[in-house]
Amino acid sequence: MLTNRLIVCLDVRGDRVVKGVQFVGLRDVGDPVELAQRYEAEGADEIVFLDISASAEARATLLDVARRTAERLFVPLTIGGGVRTADDVARTLRAGADKVSLNSAAVARPEVLTECADRFGAQCTVASIDARRDEHGTWRVWTHGGRTPTPLEAVAWAQECVARGAGEILLTSIDRDGARTGYDLPLTRAVADAVPVPVIASGGAGAPSHVADAILEARADAALVAGILHDGLVTVTELKDAMRAAGVRVR
Repeated sequence: MLTNRLIVCLDVRGDRVVKGVQFVGLRDVGDPVELAQRYEAEGADEIVFLDISASAEARATLLDVARRTAERLFVPLTIGGGVRTADDVARTLRAGADKVSLNSAAVARPEVLTECADRFGAQCTVASIDARRDEHGTWRVWTHGGRTPTPLEAVAWAQECVARGAGEILLTSIDRDGARTGYDLPLTRAVADAVPVPVIASGGAGAPSHVADAILEARADAALVAGILHDGLVTVTELKDAMRAAGVRVR
């Protein structure tokens, strides 16, 4: 029987983990290697590194951090941010990533998803989608760390990403990011119902019940958490215990 995953996200700037609200107001929360090891020991099913300062220098730093982390981790590691080409994906996989997520680059040139899936497999190719509601109530895709709006509608874009080869969708609600009021369940459910690949709910976790809701109500395959762990409000172990108690199948 398939189980649902609890994924921990580490937003990395340079060689430090940071966290903000709606992608701004970033503050330092620790060393990425140490945090990744701690969350794995607590029971995290996967770790995600997102490079939020994806200059060439930061990308080189992140790949070094990824190498050091991958040497110590046994759970899958996903890396995203600043990945623009299939060659970038190759370098990231060689650094120890199991999967690579693409966001802005896929919007700019959707063919990159197909190129990556053809070279490395759909299982390695994650389409990362940052979405927020516009004034008409439509979920629009934003790029460049939530700074640049696009005309793309989030559900239709998720479907196109899968059609082009993405094997997983990492779906972040910008409106809920860091707010700790719960995931955007209607957005998550709309995407999960529209695509045949796993959907990871991201943005808004503030309590153990929110994680269970993302899976049981919004039909996500996995839930991504960050700030509530970094701030010590809860542990991975406690989150998974709560998921299990709510009826979620977890490892």
